[in-house]
Amino acid sequence: MNIAILSGYGGWHVDDLIRAAGELGHTARNLDFRTLVAGVETEPTPLAGFEAAIVRTMPSGSLEQVVFRVDVLHAAAANGLRVVNPPRAIETCVDKYLTNVRLAKAGLRTPPTHVSEKAELALEAFHRLGGDVVLKPIFGSEGRGMVRLTDPETAWRTFHVLERTGQIVYQQKFIRHPGWDVRAFAIGGRIVAAMKRSSHGDWRTNVARGGSAEPMKLTAEQESLTLRAAEATGCPVAGVDLLSGPDGEWYVIEVNAVPGWRALAAATGVDVAKDVVRFVATFG
Repeated sequence: MNIAILSGYGGWHVDDLIRAAGELGHTARNLDFRTLVAGVETEPTPLAGFEAAIVRTMPSGSLEQVVFRVDVLHAAAANGLRVVNPPRAIETCVDKYLTNVRLAKAGLRTPPTHVSEKAELALEAFHRLGGDVVLKPIFGSEGRGMVRLTDPETAWRTFHVLERTGQIVYQQKFIRHPGWDVRAFAIGGRIVAAMKRSSHGDWRTNVARGGSAEPMKLTAEQESLTLRAAEATGCPVAGVDLLSGPDGEWYVIEVNAVPGWRALAAATGVDVAKDVVRFVATFG
């Protein structure tokens, strides 16, 4: 099978997928999203010659550029190309608010959330959420751009800056946790690997932000939450983050439709890239 790996500048995950594909008897090549062209009737299909595509990263860009790239994925999928993850899943998970809507509709617990454009409305919600919130970019990953706000004056100033620069205020109630969370990796309705991520003097547990990782065997409840979250967001391949609350209740914090596995593979010894490629070869 000839597989396109769609990304930006390549990187470790792209190289790992190319390695895994070769070892499994397939060919894989990195394609930069920004080099894709498309048309109707007058232009060739932008992914002609490939039998499948893996979306690895979505480079930053304007709204028009990002929408066009996703349109290319939709067109390719409509023409029969195996696209993992499907474009609708990527659209859902890149948007934290839409992800939460899907999770809540599926009956999964997520932190109380408020999203607004106006600073005054955001400050009212800040107080309703207990005066201790996590401010997140509505589009983002690996803990980048996340800020914990506990001071009303700081919150007010921050919300006003976001309003004046045309941004969305996305805030969630801070969930007091034991200093660690769970990242589970699901492929095709099964868990292939999971790790416990622990923080070191920070409320964030992301390994990319300095946390540590160790392999973990999930409980039946954690497995169920992971698979239900992947299904609710339409992700055949999903990285699901789970967090234990103060009373032992479990929250689904995030579903990543373009999940990384570098720390996970190192912690567990699982060749996640091969699992991804095997699934892509049979998907659809």
